[in-house]
Amino acid sequence: MTDDILLAAHHVDVVYDTGEGTPTHAVRDVAVELRRGELLGIAGESGCGKSTLAYALTRLLQPPARLAAGTVTLDGQDLYALDREALRAVRWTRLSMVFQSAMNALNPVTTVGRQFDDIFRAHRPAMTATERRAKAGELLDMVGIDPSRLRSHPHELSGGMRQRVVIAMALALDPDVVVMDEPTTALDVVVQREILDEIEELRERLGFAVIFITHDLNLLLEISDRLAVMYAGRIVEYADTARIAEGGALHPYTRGLLRSFPALTGDRRDLRGIPGQPPDLRLATPGCAFADRCEAVVERCRAQRPELERVGEGLSWAACHVARHHPSDRQAVPTESAGQTRGGPA
Repeated sequence: MTDDILLAAHHVDVVYDTGEGTPTHAVRDVAVELRRGELLGIAGESGCGKSTLAYALTRLLQPPARLAAGTVTLDGQDLYALDREALRAVRWTRLSMVFQSAMNALNPVTTVGRQFDDIFRAHRPAMTATERRAKAGELLDMVGIDPSRLRSHPHELSGGMRQRVVIAMALALDPDVVVMDEPTTALDVVVQREILDEIEELRERLGFAVIFITHDLNLLLEISDRLAVMYAGRIVEYADTARIAEGGALHPYTRGLLRSFPALTGDRRDLRGIPGQPPDLRLATPGCAFADRCEAVVERCRAQRPELERVGEGLSWAACHVARHHPSDRQAVPTESAGQTRGGPA
């Protein structure tokens, strides 16, 4: 592990034990690494395991979900080895999260100011009431909200304002890592752009790293440094964003996602969706989970599951038997003993 790796997940498996027969394997053998100050994007369609992975990375999984295998480390410290008090010391001070639904993340019967106050009472007990209120006002001002809104209840705020409040709360204790689970979902495009600009400005100013989860791959092409594309609980492509943006996507699923969005510049083109449906995550798939929907499928795809492997000399990985590169350029990902993980980047 190199010195600039801040958050790392190795071989993470998450299972939902429903009590109704076969458990659901929502995340399967996932490995990701987040560098200091980096914005890592995780993309994929609904149900692919993105949000479950976010909860696993922050140790917020609740029954019936459980971590069945793997490790998650923050600065080399295993999050799942921490006791309750040690974990409490890490949450929000070093690792925080922006949840998908801002209205559900905020207490509807308590003012915004009181919710900030609860954060500081729990994690900064030495702060006085005056200091807590002043800090809360500074945080609201930082995300473009008038500090007078501390007296407001969540239902008195617009959707964009509620999302900004949640972001301000996630940054309240100056964390090193912020996991954002679809932070612009259900907002109009103008408000989305404003919030994205604020996230970028705050990241540059405060220096925290971000894991940004969304189904919108085009959005991640604009804001992320690296991209992980998920399908059926696995990461199928991991690459520098610039490479994918320049037409270097290796996995047929990634290329299918790119064709599903209109281009903002250049010639008009026909949009093409990805036919078929994702597989049932309760069932074991002998080969590639994307085989039934893939335009480039070959016999090997149905018989042997492709591993996530590094491509050539670059920082790109793909889990595909027929990815668009010469077979001689394909290399297995080095083992952890060499400072990198199988099934994921380093």
